[in-house]
Amino acid sequence: MAKRDKLTYEEFERLVEKALISLPEEFQDYLENVAIVIEDEPPDDMPGLMGLYEGVPLVDRSVEDVILPDCITLFKGPIERACQGRAQMEAEVRMTVLHEIGHFFGLTEEDLEEFESGENPEDSRPDKDGRHYHGYY
Repeated sequence: MAKRDKLTYEEFERLVEKALISLPEEFQDYLENVAIVIEDEPPDDMPGLMGLYEGVPLVDRSVEDVILPDCITLFKGPIERACQGRAQMEAEVRMTVLHEIGHFFGLTEEDLEEFESGENPEDSRPDKDGRHYHGYY
């Protein structure tokens, strides 16, 4: 079995920062009130989870709403275990970051699957609970 790479927290954080910096500036402006958190492992009941968005998607907000900051959590362990080598890990971190940011903008899992496969999403309504998951189950 091939040895899997493990990154230090700081190296992983740099991959996340690189993914965020790669976003067009007009999208970065919307993320000012979004916390990006790195955890080693997901909750026990979601062992393969790579990323999690918690919050109220932009499309569900009104100007009268008082909304707490949104949170995107990336789970280092599952990402490392799913990848062989740093290049693959960098690509997975970027994909997971973009996937969770997609939920922030109101895309559903189905929309994101279509987007990631190159198709155009037809329906961009978010999930009702404000929680979106990315990972292998």
